[in-house]
Amino acid sequence: MNDKNIILDIYNKIAEKSPIHAKKLKKNMKHYNDVYFQRSDDFIIKYLKFLNTLGKDIDYSIDCYLKMLDDIIAEDTYFKKFGKYSSSSFEEVNNRVYGNPNIMEYYMHGLLISQFLWKQHYQIYNYFIENIKEYSNSTNSYLEIGAGHGLYLSEAVKILDKNAIIDVVDISESSINLAKNLINNDRINFTLANIFDFNSNKKYDFITMGEVLEHVENPLSLLLKLNELLNKNGTLYITAPTNAPTIDHIYLFKNINEIKSLLNKAGFKIEKDIYFYAEDLPEEMAEKMEIALMYGAFLKKI
Repeated sequence: MNDKNIILDIYNKIAEKSPIHAKKLKKNMKHYNDVYFQRSDDFIIKYLKFLNTLGKDIDYSIDCYLKMLDDIIAEDTYFKKFGKYSSSSFEEVNNRVYGNPNIMEYYMHGLLISQFLWKQHYQIYNYFIENIKEYSNSTNSYLEIGAGHGLYLSEAVKILDKNAIIDVVDISESSINLAKNLINNDRINFTLANIFDFNSNKKYDFITMGEVLEHVENPLSLLLKLNELLNKNGTLYITAPTNAPTIDHIYLFKNINEIKSLLNKAGFKIEKDIYFYAEDLPEEMAEKMEIALMYGAFLKKI
């Protein structure tokens, strides 16, 4: 695989195995510029090095991605039929997904490369990059809930002062190990814990939580916990999807207003926000068809 335009090689490899899906992905390229290709290639080069330590290559990841897509198609079928996600409790998801190493392995790798394949994932990440810089001078302590793919975390490491505290709390040891390997920076303090059990003796100037609200049974309780951890003048950045059935999503947000209402109940006001649909459709049609949407917001305490 070439060191340049690696993401295009991935598109082409997906096309060999799933031409219809690849066609949909390539339609999204009109949204991308040279910065996208540089960012995606930089990240995937790091990822390839990590894969090499596992004795695997990008073909393995693509197979994981396509397997994850099969799961999503099945979940979407259930969602359209019953109007709800197939799981409604953490116990169900834990037994079905998190407690199954075989599923977790392909699911994690599939999600990771989706960050640059799905336009709504990339666009919300780009929104974070474009805006977090204005908060960097006032951020001496940074907390991220859910290490995930490490994209937000790696950006925070780049822009924050070298003396800033950077903490990460994640319930998944697999996610922490993945983020550690991809970022490889001793400045980051990782804690394996449920955020509800995380007792910090400090409050944070900036908290990031990407795509976590939909994974819990009571997202209001989670937001209230973050309110406790955030400094009076601190900033919280969250992302959350609507109408996005996957094997580990529990809480269904049907529209943006439901998310905004919850944020307000938890004591937050929206400083700025944005959203992106997964499909290029007129907004009225996308809403009527319950097309998945990604919402992102920078928040302050009320």
